[in-house]
Amino acid sequence: MTQIRGRERGASSLVTIAATALLTLAIAAGAAWKLGWITPPGSGGAAGGPTAPGARKLLFYRNPMNPAITSPVAAKDEMGMDYIPVYADETGAPEKPKSIATQTEDFFADAAAPPKVEGLAGVVLDGRGVALAGVQTEAATRGNVRRTVRTVGRVVPDETGVSHVHTKIGGYVEKLHANFSGQYVTKGSPLLDLYAPEILATQEELLGAKRSADRLAASTDTSQLESATGIVVAARRRLALYDVPADVVAAIERDGFARRTVTLTAPSSGYVTSKGIVEGQQVEPGMELYTLTDLARVWVEADLYEFEARAARVGQEAALSLPYDPDLRLTGKVTYVLPVLDPESRTIKVRLEFPNPNLALKPGMFADVTITLEATDGVSIPDSAIIDSGTRQVVFVGQGQGRFEPRLVQLGVRGEGRAQVLSGVAAGEPVVVRANFLLDSESRLRSLVEQATAAAAKP
Repeated sequence: MTQIRGRERGASSLVTIAATALLTLAIAAGAAWKLGWITPPGSGGAAGGPTAPGARKLLFYRNPMNPAITSPVAAKDEMGMDYIPVYADETGAPEKPKSIATQTEDFFADAAAPPKVEGLAGVVLDGRGVALAGVQTEAATRGNVRRTVRTVGRVVPDETGVSHVHTKIGGYVEKLHANFSGQYVTKGSPLLDLYAPEILATQEELLGAKRSADRLAASTDTSQLESATGIVVAARRRLALYDVPADVVAAIERDGFARRTVTLTAPSSGYVTSKGIVEGQQVEPGMELYTLTDLARVWVEADLYEFEARAARVGQEAALSLPYDPDLRLTGKVTYVLPVLDPESRTIKVRLEFPNPNLALKPGMFADVTITLEATDGVSIPDSAIIDSGTRQVVFVGQGQGRFEPRLVQLGVRGEGRAQVLSGVAAGEPVVVRANFLLDSESRLRSLVEQATAAAAKP
């Protein structure tokens, strides 16, 4: 019984030793395969090892998304894409794989290249990766860049075309010729007939002095003639100051009798926008009788925010349109920029002047206004190419063969979907205008990998 148990223990020990040996061989084989010392089945030869006569010499496999990552054997990246084999007969292929840190430094090192962008690294995509990501580029061009701003304006009367009609003497309104608001009057047309006792007395004084001057014209007493002539001149001047028209005064002297009423005329052409009297009403000196407004030209007051108003200048072009009348489009200019900021809306008013044919613009209306604030010549790129973080602006520039480089840019005038580039991109260089945010994400990841690799390589 004891012998049988001893033989069983011996057999068990042999099995254990055999199993341990097989496991050790398997581990060694796996390590050798991983390190490339032996050729995996179907690999066609180890990387850098001997190959069949006439076959291409395989150097290594590289990551399709990052050439700095290589493998001695066939592998897949984190996206499931196959590593790309690199052969010795390919142009520019290295004879042996370098370390990741060395490959990264060699790939991105360029003495003439712009400075690297902190936190971003270059991105390399093969043709399939570019197609899947939907990357599109557009060349930077040189030309005129116009900055425009669109805002809402309010139509107001041109203050230089507004006039008030007052009486300078007390009296009574006998008749109104302009008797309703909105009536259009021309310069010199009659507004009202006014009876003023003082004007009537001045007419009588004028006629009496004129008769005396005519009678003394043949007299040798020059002093009396001069006195009568002086009274005539003074009476004429007083009537003129009372706004009695000169032709009316001439008619009074010619006819030889005073008129009970005098007619006041319009000092300018325009619409009666205010009427403060009715027939038979007594008026006093300084009382406002009419307000006449010329609407042949109107002002449009528009509000611009602080950052926009700093670029507003007198003489800049502006276009006006009405949302409900697409056929109407007027062109005007900025005539004044008010120097006061509205503390509530944080805006500054800009005054524009427009012609008003057919009275299309009426005071109180709202209109769409587009002002060209700045226009300059230079290199420009589409707005869609810019990744703006608030503190810096970055674009990705195509380098060919699926390489894209991040660059810091300094921008100038922006408008009409384009931005002027003061530095960072030259005319003709292709910038990514689509899928650049995908490149930005990949660039940030690769930058972190490079930093980690560089830190691990330090002793």
